[in-house]
Amino acid sequence: MSPLVKIRSERDQMSAVERRIADFILENAQLLRDYSSQQLANALGISQSSVVKFTQKLGFKGYPDLKYSVGEAIARADNGDAAVVSRHVADDAAAQADSLWRRKSEAEEATRLINPPETLRVALDALAGAGKVFVIGVGEDDIYARGFALKLSMLGMATVQSFDITRMTASISAAGARDVLLVFSEHGNHPALCKVGRFFREQGGRLLTVTRHTSNPLRALANIALLVSAHDDRPYIQSLLYQSALQQLLDGIFIQLCEGDEQRHAQLVANLERMQLLLEP
Repeated sequence: MSPLVKIRSERDQMSAVERRIADFILENAQLLRDYSSQQLANALGISQSSVVKFTQKLGFKGYPDLKYSVGEAIARADNGDAAVVSRHVADDAAAQADSLWRRKSEAEEATRLINPPETLRVALDALAGAGKVFVIGVGEDDIYARGFALKLSMLGMATVQSFDITRMTASISAAGARDVLLVFSEHGNHPALCKVGRFFREQGGRLLTVTRHTSNPLRALANIALLVSAHDDRPYIQSLLYQSALQQLLDGIFIQLCEGDEQRHAQLVANLERMQLLLEP
């Protein structure tokens, strides 16, 4: 596993000092080879021992081991880019596609790491045991809310989906303790969605959120929070990484819901056959 992916995936569990070290390494990975542990400590205004403890906590023998590992990861990435360019001198699109595929793979791997099995199990149990699953997303998030709500419906699960916050507020007014509100919000800071989530919890339901791997109001409010990792200096690439990693996360949950219960699986097969008959001339 790339040391940079490992640092990103564990950042949320770090102390304030450790997060400062992590952020410096992530933002200055190319320059890390020029820093000794003491120079890094001086740059951050912390003790050298804090840097050493940080590297050991990540599973490295010491700072030189971490620095070497980061440099090796960067070199592999650079060599990969060079190889692609040399093979496709006249084909920039192929090089870009290869680079994007690698970045998506890294985002999906990091997303897997920040959603441990126990968290996914709690989310799966909440969805599987829900009387009704209310699903909402606003803007681009609505695309994934609609798609996932359809998948749940195909499994025979009672699902209520809407992008209209007013309508959703009315729908959840009769929610019970076994019901789940699934909120898709990339940045997790939509004020109205936070109000809906708070209202749903007051009704006794369980709030399940899907947001970026950042500190945000919606995540803090959730009973269960699923996270998506997507890091890149280019905003347009970052958006693509988020969408790819999110879809992979949702597909994994759908498969487990489908294969984890024979009745849901049978209902999916029956619904697929019914839809096929409707489409036939």
